[in-house]
Amino acid sequence: MDKELVMYTRTDGCPYITVAKRIFEREGIPYREIYIDHDPEAERRVREWTGFLSVPTLVIANPGEDLPYELVPPLPEGESPRGIDRGAMLTEGNAGQLKRWLRRHGFLK
Repeated sequence: MDKELVMYTRTDGCPYITVAKRIFEREGIPYREIYIDHDPEAERRVREWTGFLSVPTLVIANPGEDLPYELVPPLPEGESPRGIDRGAMLTEGNAGQLKRWLRRHGFLK
């Protein structure tokens, strides 16, 4: 695959992180984690992208890069990013939303 899945996460986890990891493991989808509680630049990015410290924030990136491979539409200020497909980004998606997003980007058949 010519794109990489990057998961912005944190060490203390949450139900959405657990769901994402289970799907990735079950489906054999490789991904890379960036911990926002250990990386101030990653924390800044997630806050800028989502308006919050929302994890997991998943991005489709070019291999070896940490940013979405395409521009992501901004959210209206104060609006929750939860479950909104923003092209190369999905934040706090439930199992159905995540699978649809992964399928659309070729990570799931």
